[in-house]
Amino acid sequence: MKLATIRTPEGTRAVRVDGTTLTDLDARDVREVLEREDWQQSAAEAGGQTWDLADADFAPLVPEPSKVLCVGLNYRNHILEMGRDLPEHPTLFNKYADTLIGARDEIHRPAETEKFDWEAELTVVIGKPVRRVIGADAEAAIAGFTVLNDVTCRDWQFRTREWLQGKNWDSTTPVGPFLVTPDELPGGVRPSLSISCEVDGELMQKDSTADLLFDPVALVEYVSTMIRLNPGDLIATGTPGGVGHARNPEDYLSAGQKVVTEIEGVGRLENTVVADPA
Repeated sequence: MKLATIRTPEGTRAVRVDGTTLTDLDARDVREVLEREDWQQSAAEAGGQTWDLADADFAPLVPEPSKVLCVGLNYRNHILEMGRDLPEHPTLFNKYADTLIGARDEIHRPAETEKFDWEAELTVVIGKPVRRVIGADAEAAIAGFTVLNDVTCRDWQFRTREWLQGKNWDSTTPVGPFLVTPDELPGGVRPSLSISCEVDGELMQKDSTADLLFDPVALVEYVSTMIRLNPGDLIATGTPGGVGHARNPEDYLSAGQKVVTEIEGVGRLENTVVADPA
């Protein structure tokens, strides 16, 4: 099953994707759907208003998650290209909802950065409230997966050993367009999928999510040990090698460039970089 959140003249709506048709799920967004105890059955059986997929204006998949957790240094090849040792534990930081944009929205490039970088990421979408879950309970907490690009101001990120200031710029993080349930993907809750990022048609990143050091289930176990996870929470699992900061010479995003982020079987983001209107 695939779900999405779209913008309509009446506000955002959660929808089920049925081929080229979007069916209303009687909810404002995907988070509201996931908060229902029987969300899978109700989403599968819904039969409300419909829209054409080709005309959809995608909002962020979950416009207001209670938390967005991100993992740094989680692909073996990216860890090595950044000159670091393989970590014993996940490297975590958070993002705020104000950073999130839709699958075709413009990425706002801040005037304050000279090193604006791309990071394609497979992202876990939580489907039930959980705390301190392991094994099958952690697997059951995963509603599905989506695509996210953790666009980063590298010069701000490395001002200190904490990364938050490089990762939390308004309207910089596309996420969506779809939530795809694990039964739709090879590997299920530990999917093995091609992940890529292109800038102006040039392939910058390409890898497999099988290269993750800490897989989605392990991340749910680890994060839920510290804090409860709620329906609609997002865990971005990290980016593979090929980021601009690790290139020689370094390469960064400029206004006018198009960024395409794609994960096999999950979805595709197409975003143009613009100067921050603010």
